[in-house]
Amino acid sequence: MQGLLKDRLAEAREDLEEAREAVKALCEPVEAPREELDYFHWFCAKESGNARQLKDNEPKRVKLYKFVGALLRSYASIANEVAAAGYRIDEIEQIKDEVDHFAKVSATVKRNSGDYIDLKAFEPAMRHLIDTYIRAQESEIISDFDDLSLIALIVERGPEAVDALPKGLRKSEGAVAETIENNVRRIIVNETPVDPAYYEKMSKLLDALIEQRRKGMLTYKDYLEKIAKLTRDATLPGGGPGGYPPNVKTAAQRALYNNLGQNEGLTLAVDAAIEASRMDGWRDSTMKAKRVRLAIRTALQQAHAAAQAPDGLDDGDGRDSYAIEAEATRLLELAKHQSDY
Repeated sequence: MQGLLKDRLAEAREDLEEAREAVKALCEPVEAPREELDYFHWFCAKESGNARQLKDNEPKRVKLYKFVGALLRSYASIANEVAAAGYRIDEIEQIKDEVDHFAKVSATVKRNSGDYIDLKAFEPAMRHLIDTYIRAQESEIISDFDDLSLIALIVERGPEAVDALPKGLRKSEGAVAETIENNVRRIIVNETPVDPAYYEKMSKLLDALIEQRRKGMLTYKDYLEKIAKLTRDATLPGGGPGGYPPNVKTAAQRALYNNLGQNEGLTLAVDAAIEASRMDGWRDSTMKAKRVRLAIRTALQQAHAAAQAPDGLDDGDGRDSYAIEAEATRLLELAKHQSDY
């Protein structure tokens, strides 16, 4: 039995050492002093809100979450027997500090990138390991993030949502700002197919706000108020019902209105055509989708004949049909992303 125990502890120690080395090697390129912003710039985006950088760095983040998860599990398997596994007292404290540090890095990177929307900031199993073996006495309360994303908190609480962030993140205004900006950018990228024109506007507003913050043109309080408003607007495709003609009532109609040059007549005509032609499961059926596209094209042709169509559908040199076909295809794709249809 003694031999089996030694073999098990030796194997557990080997697993822990491999996990430690893997995480350290992954984080080695992070610039000194390796504070939160340094980890954000390496694993998320050097320029906050940069969608391409966030996407390009996604493989690095996936590795981070995987390696930290392995580190937590390997440490938990030996946590009550570290001395028996041959570690000295100073080594035991060092290992515990390392596991705590990398668990926090993983969690804050998830929040900064917006990945926690899909992965959750702390998966229940990982949270249990952290509370049990790492920070049992001083576990930071972040229950708001168990059920609500950062975006949802901002929409609900406005600038005061920052108070719900973990203390370590909250103390750095730059880290808070970059975390919010990356999360808003993620919303914009994900929701763009629902309303391309509206989210292009949101993207430009975010770019301008980021630039103002970097140049020190806003106080932190003013920045938080502006980014909170932008966040609310970004979570409502089309910005909600306000500011539209009385007859443009539904979210789908607002998306059409924004992407048809704010032409109310054409918006209502295309909406009516889609409603009249769509059948159950039309998105997944080639024939049913063609039926909807034909209805859209007919509405565009009728509007063109009545001189209601946008200028882009009439270039004056006989290519009207080509322009209408392209527009019908574009609006079909837009319609596919509307929950109203």
